[in-house]
Amino acid sequence: MKLVTYSDKKRQENTHAGILWGNWILDAQDIGKIATSLQVKVPPTIRKLSKTPTLLELLARGPRPLDDLRNLSWRVFNRSELGNKRFLKSVESVKLHAPIPKPPTLRDFYSFEDHVKTARAKRGQEIPSEWYEFPAFYYSNPTVVYGPDDDVPAPSYTKMLDFELEVAAVVGKPGKNIPEAEAEAYILGYTIMNDWSARDVQAKEMKIGLGPAKAKDFATSLGPWLVTADELEDRRAGPGLFHLKMMARVNGKPLSQGNMDKMHWSFPQMIARASQSVQLNPGEVFGSGTVGSGSILELREVKQKWLQPGDVVELEIERLGVLRNRIVKQKDN
Repeated sequence: MKLVTYSDKKRQENTHAGILWGNWILDAQDIGKIATSLQVKVPPTIRKLSKTPTLLELLARGPRPLDDLRNLSWRVFNRSELGNKRFLKSVESVKLHAPIPKPPTLRDFYSFEDHVKTARAKRGQEIPSEWYEFPAFYYSNPTVVYGPDDDVPAPSYTKMLDFELEVAAVVGKPGKNIPEAEAEAYILGYTIMNDWSARDVQAKEMKIGLGPAKAKDFATSLGPWLVTADELEDRRAGPGLFHLKMMARVNGKPLSQGNMDKMHWSFPQMIARASQSVQLNPGEVFGSGTVGSGSILELREVKQKWLQPGDVVELEIERLGVLRNRIVKQKDN
């Protein structure tokens, strides 16, 4: 199942949760009445859906409504009456937003060994032995999340703006002290993440020893949709790990190539670590960290320039789609 958050192009503040099928969206709010009109039995969980539910609101009701949505939407999409698409909205006719526009928390991990090795080598350092002991993360800013095709303002305080090609997992149900063996069941699905970075600011912050903060708190992009694990089973490489090619382009120029299966730390390991003595809640986002070669920082030897207003960054991951953003000049206020 592919889940989207979308709105009318003229009223973007009113977002809806929807289910994507090819190039068509079925609104989660409408699925009950559509199924009724097609004489398809509607489960009680779907009849109780509030008006224009968001994905976070759906997740707050527990896993059952989503399971029922999955089963009911399959039956609705496959009815012959949908041949004229009269119940559906095309992707081109709406505005897609980040699947979770305002996540409760946003953690970004450091799970690809190739990226860690290359990034630290730029600072004349080796990978510390502690990196191999547990999956490390920092908190990013959940209040500045951008979606597909959004313009991302370049912060005024950096001259070294960079992208980061990442996979993100979204938590689907609450839990605390989650064992690694059970952690994958807490993942609702996966999406693409761009952890925008101010490298000159980051270099100074890292010398202090508290990790990146102002270098990372101005923007994160997520999207274009959320893909549940059942859609990826034929690419499975392990628990919470899949054979998925990852690519990045700037202004149409291919720059980065990697694969999700190269993660040293898996998402179940991240969830187990983060949930130790801490309650996880539905909608929380876990970033994988940058795939090897997935940033300009790692590509300076090919003389790739830092990002500037007007540049278009496209991150693509097999089965997860393309996350595209344009850099624009920061407004004065």
